[in-house]
Amino acid sequence: MTEPVSGRKPVLALFLRLLWAAALALPVFGVHAGAVLSTLYSFTGANDGSGPNALVQGSDGNFYGTTALGGNMNLNLGLGDGTVFKISPEGALTTLYAFSGADGANPAAGLVQGSDGNFYGTTYSGGTNALAAGTVFKISPNGALATLHSFSGDDDGGGPVAGLMQGSDGYFYGTTEGGGKYGDGTVFRISANGVMDSFFSFVGVGDGAYVCAGLVQGSDGDFYGTTVFEGWSGGYGTVFRTSAGGGEETFYSFRGGNDGEYPHAGLALGSDGDFYGTTAGLPGGPGYGTVFKIRIGNIALTTLHSFSGTNDGANPMAALVRGNDGCFYGTTAGGGTYTNGTLFKIDTNGVLTSLYSFTGGNDGASPSATLVRGNDGYFYGTTPGGGAAGFGTVFRLAAGLTVARAAPVFQPVGLTNGMLGLTWSTEVGGTYQLQYNSDLSSSNWSNLGNAVTATGATLSATDFVTNGPRRFYRVVLLQ
Repeated sequence: MTEPVSGRKPVLALFLRLLWAAALALPVFGVHAGAVLSTLYSFTGANDGSGPNALVQGSDGNFYGTTALGGNMNLNLGLGDGTVFKISPEGALTTLYAFSGADGANPAAGLVQGSDGNFYGTTYSGGTNALAAGTVFKISPNGALATLHSFSGDDDGGGPVAGLMQGSDGYFYGTTEGGGKYGDGTVFRISANGVMDSFFSFVGVGDGAYVCAGLVQGSDGDFYGTTVFEGWSGGYGTVFRTSAGGGEETFYSFRGGNDGEYPHAGLALGSDGDFYGTTAGLPGGPGYGTVFKIRIGNIALTTLHSFSGTNDGANPMAALVRGNDGCFYGTTAGGGTYTNGTLFKIDTNGVLTSLYSFTGGNDGASPSATLVRGNDGYFYGTTPGGGAAGFGTVFRLAAGLTVARAAPVFQPVGLTNGMLGLTWSTEVGGTYQLQYNSDLSSSNWSNLGNAVTATGATLSATDFVTNGPRRFYRVVLLQ
């Protein structure tokens, strides 16, 4: 058996070429996989919502999120105005709230949990102002929602696409894609009681326009973000810094060349003090997006990876998140083996590994939201499309986990009356997932049953086999 690769979960794959006329004496060998994806929930598009956004893990261990549509089905031509939901790490989903328009509609971003235990978020439209330019809201873990502010589309901004972050001063900071004094978006802060202060309006040509990304607070106390368009180098977007006092500095304008174009996502702060981010490019190219890092002190931008639009993915729309292995993890909305998006990791030197290609089927399609690293070490995320009903999914990704447990080892198999018996070694407390695949050239494995936590030295499972396609089996140690 091969030894576990450092920084990856040990995994044993047993490939049984079940050629239906063959005997049981079949070859077995071990491999190590870098990532395993499990679909936890598929949205129906009805009361549970449609088109989920990014997740956040609450202090209770559950994950909380929003959907852009669905929920209250008698509104908005049957599409609904979106929902707030919670979902357990095992995939049990509860709809906490369905928007109805005056209280907000069509949230385009995820939530943040405040220091008071409530969750805070934005809706892109709805509210009580005439232009229905969106809202800021807070909601308790039990689903009690209060609208804190309805945007007017004027000086206070309008159409927030990004979520909020809570600053070190206790205020919540966010952005709007439009509105403001010049119509090109704003940066605002709001208290937990709903006191709003829009302290910066983008001009457009000089400092950027159309802010889709949320903010991140640096170690200097300032806030950093990106704009999709404008700037002073051709209109391809910017990286900016602003203080709570309202001063703003555009310290990088993308040129649309090797540095990328049209950043839709926010920045991630690395342990080295640099910021890491993505540019989305344009669907269909010629630029399929990049991963970059930028150093604030000398304003030096380094392109770490340029996506090709093929197996490595295309058009990253979400921010990166740092794993416990020091690498950054992210998503692309397009590209991959099936052109339905990918999951990837990249180290600080620019070495990118494609972890998973979405098929557009039950596993989801076109991931565009930032991943969240759960307190169990897994990454959790959403896709706005795909799933069993085509309305999006919640998934869990096992990648970049370091585990001291030994790799599972298959024991001799048995086939009786078409029933295949599989048994493998375990360690108490380890969680194991049996998977199968009919094509070894594909990296997309399907789960056979649910993941099981071992209470003894072995686990067993069965699979009923008929005169169908051959199957290859493997067992993944998830935790």
